Amino acid sequence: MRTILFFCLIIFSGQLIGQVWTKYDSTMKIGKAGYRISCLNRSPEKNVLNIRPIGFKSDSREASIELKARVAGAEIDDLNNDGFPDLIIFIEDAAGKKSIFPICSQDNERIAPILFPDIYNDMELSKGYRGKDEYKLVEGVLFRKFPVYPADTTIKEPTNKIRQLMYRVVQGERDSWKFKMFKQFELTAN
Repeated sequence: MRTILFFCLIIFSGQLIGQVWTKYDSTMKIGKAGYRISCLNRSPEKNVLNIRPIGFKSDSREASIELKARVAGAEIDDLNNDGFPDLIIFIEDAAGKKSIFPICSQDNERIAPILFPDIYNDMELSKGYRGKDEYKLVEGVLFRKFPVYPADTTIKEPTNKIRQLMYRVVQGERDSWKFKMFKQFELTAN
């Protein structure tokens, strides 16, 4: 009887807490090169993300990066069409805001960040933006969608519109890479 009560208590407490975060540990490769990604996901305020290159030249090292978020997943692709695998890590902060942490391989010698533009730097794209982003990587194109809200900030419900943005990785300054939005459109929510 005590055992049944104990398990019921565990199940009930898990439902009160909400989403249960587990350690993220995955290895992703294209051919012989790729990455091992791991994060304990203990706290949304502080986590260490470990990225270990696999199949890179011998002098490439593992990177340990402190995040104020948890790792929700990752995808691998050749985003900049240079023949080497790149990585997008999907993260979520304590408030539930989803974002990405993109990494590129530089000739399988080292890893470097791919810059992702802040939506608030674009007055047109940020109209009606209040977060709740969803991301998906499809054949080297990053899709980002979010509900559009009215301009009146006292209204808490979104409109029936969803804005979708499509990004590609392009050459930046000084051997860097960045995402550039190349297409946007709005859909009617179901």
